[in-house]
Amino acid sequence: MWSWEAFFSFLHNPQLIEGAWTTVWLTVVSMALGLPLAVLVAVGRASSFAPARLVTGFYVWLMRGTPLLVQLVIIYTGLPQLGLRLGVISAALTGLVLNEAAYLSEIVRAGVLSVPRGQSEAARALGMSPWRVFRVVVIPQALRVMVPPLGNSFNGLLKTTTLVSVISVEELLRRTQFAVQVNFRVLEGLTAAALYYLALTTLWGFVQKWLETRVGRGHEPRQSAKRGRGAAGPGSAAAVAARELEMDNR
Repeated sequence: MWSWEAFFSFLHNPQLIEGAWTTVWLTVVSMALGLPLAVLVAVGRASSFAPARLVTGFYVWLMRGTPLLVQLVIIYTGLPQLGLRLGVISAALTGLVLNEAAYLSEIVRAGVLSVPRGQSEAARALGMSPWRVFRVVVIPQALRVMVPPLGNSFNGLLKTTTLVSVISVEELLRRTQFAVQVNFRVLEGLTAAALYYLALTTLWGFVQKWLETRVGRGHEPRQSAKRGRGAAGPGSAAAVAARELEMDNR
């Protein structure tokens, strides 16, 4: 029979609270390390240098084509046979970062490709350097496309961290399994863990909504009777480039 007493004891169990904290920082660190790697991979895939395209393309194909669980087991138990031994946390982070970066790279690449080529050409025609074009013109517009799928990836990563319990990382699921062994209340324990995951993903949903609103602020289409058809608005590449050059000349 269901025991409410056992269920509430699991909710306040220090082991589950510590496991939830481990889940959160594993997710944050994996995303923080995976995103820069994803940018490098996306740049490599869009590069005109053929070896860079081949290497990054093979990496994405391999990471996306094999299960994360298999990758974690290979990193933790297979690499020592080659003389490379990683600790539990190091192996978990390595697997999560490498796997997540492969998926994030496609999001970054899609976001950059969503910016019309004419935006970059207009900015370069006004004298902006390629790096400034990328930083000032491309990235702000690409972020509006990238933030929603990046937020969804973070949400998914919160739940994907359960897989690292296989290599003995004491995150939320493994801590729950330890707690269940005390009184064998499996249903109550797993339900409490599910509520922890639900709370974490719900909180992240509010953060993601705030990020999407902030990134999209100032980019809503505006209509003005004074603006002629086809005129450059304040958010266009030409206007942005002109403001940047004007600030440099002051």
